[in-house]
Amino acid sequence: MNSNKGGTTLRLGGIHFQYYFVCRRKLWLYSKNLGLEDGHARVQDGKFLHEQSYKRTKEKELLIDNHFKIDNLDGDYVREVKLSSKMTKADKYQLLYYLYQLKLRGLVRKGLVSYTKERKTEEVILTDREEKKVRYIEADIKKIISLKKVPQVIHKPYCKKCAYYEFCYANEVEDEIK
Repeated sequence: MNSNKGGTTLRLGGIHFQYYFVCRRKLWLYSKNLGLEDGHARVQDGKFLHEQSYKRTKEKELLIDNHFKIDNLDGDYVREVKLSSKMTKADKYQLLYYLYQLKLRGLVRKGLVSYTKERKTEEVILTDREEKKVRYIEADIKKIISLKKVPQVIHKPYCKKCAYYEFCYANEVEDEIK
């Protein structure tokens, strides 16, 4: 964690790690509290998925130290629930960040990423090597967030499904209309 201007403390969460791998621009915009995701269909689908998944588990949607929220605690495992496996690297590092944060608090756990659409689960383990990567990514995220200008648009196929799409491509849409 570091300080922003104005003396407020920057607290990273798992979503920062997710966005780091999906889109640096989205990461930057999200860090500036541009909440374009409220009411977005894909975000609503994700919220519904979380409500419906693992109903029998008591340890669900746990807020840790008022800092980050894990989807599910299942014995020795922290489970992250995702709709599909289209962003596996982002999902893995989001979970590795949670495992790292828990380790810092004295809780050593393994992780599971469950992809409900495909009905598959992948195990994630925080090794020393992965922990070093998490610390590097954490520092890089802080650099991106502190940039004065928004990062460039990345032009990926999944951009059209993003809550930030209209914001990112507003000029291009206007150019097409003219």
